[in-house]
Amino acid sequence: MTRRTLTAALAVLLGIMAYAGPRERTLINNDWKFALGNAGDMEKDYTHGTEYFTYLTKAAATGQNRGPSWVEFDDSNWRTVNVPFDWVVDLPFSGEASHSHGYKMVGWKYPENSVGWYRKTFTVPESDKGKYIAVRFDGIFRDAEVFINGFYLGHERSGYATQVYDISEYLNYGDKNYLTVRADASTEEGWFYEGAGIYRDVWIIKTDDLHVKEFGTFVRSTIDGLNAEARTASTAKLDIDVTLENLALKAKNYKIVNIIKDADGKEVARTSEQSGSIEGKIRDNVLKSIISISNPHLWDLENPYLYKMVTEVYSDGVKVDEYETTFGIRKAEFVAGKGFFLNGRRVELKGSNLHQDHAGVGSAIPERLFEYRINRMKSIGSNAVRTSHNPVAPVFLDLCDKMGFIVIEENRLMGINDEHIDLLNRMIERDRNHPSIVAWSIGNEEWAIEWDERGLMIMSSMNEYVHRADPTRPATLGNCSGNYALKGVDVKGYNYIIQNKIEENYAEHPEWPAPYGSEETSGCGTRNIYYTDSLAGRMAPLNRTLDVNKVVAGWKFYHERPWLAGLFYWTGLDYRGEPNPMVWPATGSEFGLMDYCGFPKDEAFYLKAMWTEDPVLHLSPHWNLKGHEGETIKIWAYTNCDEVELTVNGKNLGRKTREADGYIEWEAPYKAGKMEAQGWKNGKKYIKTVVETTGEASKIVLTPYNTEFAADGQDIAIVDISLLDSKNREVPDAMDDLTIKVSGPAEILGWGNGDAGFKDVERPVGDTSSMKIKAFAGKAQVILRSIDGRAGEVTFSVDGPAKSEVKLTAK
Repeated sequence: MTRRTLTAALAVLLGIMAYAGPRERTLINNDWKFALGNAGDMEKDYTHGTEYFTYLTKAAATGQNRGPSWVEFDDSNWRTVNVPFDWVVDLPFSGEASHSHGYKMVGWKYPENSVGWYRKTFTVPESDKGKYIAVRFDGIFRDAEVFINGFYLGHERSGYATQVYDISEYLNYGDKNYLTVRADASTEEGWFYEGAGIYRDVWIIKTDDLHVKEFGTFVRSTIDGLNAEARTASTAKLDIDVTLENLALKAKNYKIVNIIKDADGKEVARTSEQSGSIEGKIRDNVLKSIISISNPHLWDLENPYLYKMVTEVYSDGVKVDEYETTFGIRKAEFVAGKGFFLNGRRVELKGSNLHQDHAGVGSAIPERLFEYRINRMKSIGSNAVRTSHNPVAPVFLDLCDKMGFIVIEENRLMGINDEHIDLLNRMIERDRNHPSIVAWSIGNEEWAIEWDERGLMIMSSMNEYVHRADPTRPATLGNCSGNYALKGVDVKGYNYIIQNKIEENYAEHPEWPAPYGSEETSGCGTRNIYYTDSLAGRMAPLNRTLDVNKVVAGWKFYHERPWLAGLFYWTGLDYRGEPNPMVWPATGSEFGLMDYCGFPKDEAFYLKAMWTEDPVLHLSPHWNLKGHEGETIKIWAYTNCDEVELTVNGKNLGRKTREADGYIEWEAPYKAGKMEAQGWKNGKKYIKTVVETTGEASKIVLTPYNTEFAADGQDIAIVDISLLDSKNREVPDAMDDLTIKVSGPAEILGWGNGDAGFKDVERPVGDTSSMKIKAFAGKAQVILRSIDGRAGEVTFSVDGPAKSEVKLTAK
């Protein structure tokens, strides 16, 4: 049962928020009303802000407001959506739109598409009056204004910041309440697809006026008696900070205790009780305590063990709040001259950069889709991610904690004034208990300031602000090539070997904590495409066109230098926008090791060969190169075999040895037929691979990532579609039209196929039970979403060159 199922069970559609217990946190993602506004015409933007007394002038606009934040506004004709919901997914493409944002018709050129309004109706019982009730948004893109019952709560410019609003004193207890959000995506915050709207989770929090502040705990661990080989420790000292808030008008007495529980929920330690009095309307009363745990379980990649701290707050003998903090105990450090160490053991960072969008859903990624993306990276041996270039959704970090995945989390905007430091501090305060995070990145490729003293001062200041907010982790930076300002951060991140003086810096500063490759090119192109087609927006791999195998060059460089900590490829998966070096009609980046759906490209198999113990012998290109008969083709084997022998159309091309961290190459004229490769390891036959020219697609195979999903309107099922020929071989160039249908308690949320020139409709609007899609390079992917409160069997079917169906279950 997912966290969404649990919270949904607490409050069906949040129709009435009545709970037992001192604190409740309830997901309110379902059943919002949505409509587009207008960024260029206030009259067309539902007259918002045109009143004589506006929402910025008087509380609740003195009743003059007739826009969407007005309690009596009629939204009956608005679309009903479940958030996370990125409205840009439904917008058309245009060659006149923003290149960096994937040519979607959003932004300052399109004011009619760039404002979105969301409204949510709920009730709170009269008995809750006097409680602290807040709404938490994990992310709204962007420039968001939030209202409750016509009262203006606040304005958040950043699309990546979590915001918490106290709504206690604005509520209509025992009656309806109207939560309204206006998001304006006219201005780009990044240079990549960002989507628009409420694209992360929304929560209602309810507890006593005296309570632990949201994100108000910090558990820091110090390990003694570490045995790196056994991955054990004798003791762990926990330094604990708890921030109490008292939002009552009067002072309150308090008593708190922190209880440490293991992964099975068993209590293993508790702090001494702390008591005192806190004045009314105090938000920052920090209580400190120390406790030790004997023989702690360590958080590690293979065993990502998590503890939970339960902070109980009492007032006048009554428990008024209970706040849970998940944390892990581990020692992570970048060691000068030696690399990155986790619990005393050297761990080579085998990472990638990931943006936060996916085919069919844009930036509004459901929890299970985040899990899918992490698992796709883990399937090739990756153990780390850099969150390019912004703070990520909290649920993504929860998954990294649980799944054993290292994170470098990145700040969005560099600067040293209140707004910049506030955003930096809020990222760190929200996420500092995640054991998966090993460093905070203060920025990326700040070209204007990397070369001078001004940049050094800014970076040094931000570096110190990181230490103030979290003394347990270093600050880092994704550096372009300016060597001067880089000195201002603890751990140096290098964006690309070609433009950084990596070896020179090490020679001059061997005392620097182990640097790493914050970005290194994968050299990828469009999946299964080996000849650039600019008119279709598809690109051949740069590895081949430039005769430089960049994915190999990057790994060899970092792997051969043990004083480096590892690297992060650009990127793990393709993302929409920034399709450099292509332009329209390309709409997405093509530098992912996997495409926009998570289907692997050739280069993913090279890294799987280097990063895992699985037998790998991958041949490229595929052997369906129509129109290139007689052309001499370079045939590559990405493998972890010592030697490989290749036969093409019956002709033996010889047995060759793979160099360390390298690949093997042959040449042969293309003719439809068969390639056969035999690999040897340690003198023994290890793995055999056959690649054949296929027939036309005549079969469809459906492969669900999961066959069960929660009936909560939030959980999803992911189904991959593969087109096969009559001999059950995947057809790597199939581009067939398909009709997809779903019956039972589920709907089509979105789809994609990994085409870098994709310009189709990504999801149905209206009838969500069927639509027409198109396979690309033999594959497509469909995301189904459950319907809240409706369990039962779901049938998903595909009709194209053949018919196929799969049964799923909504529970």
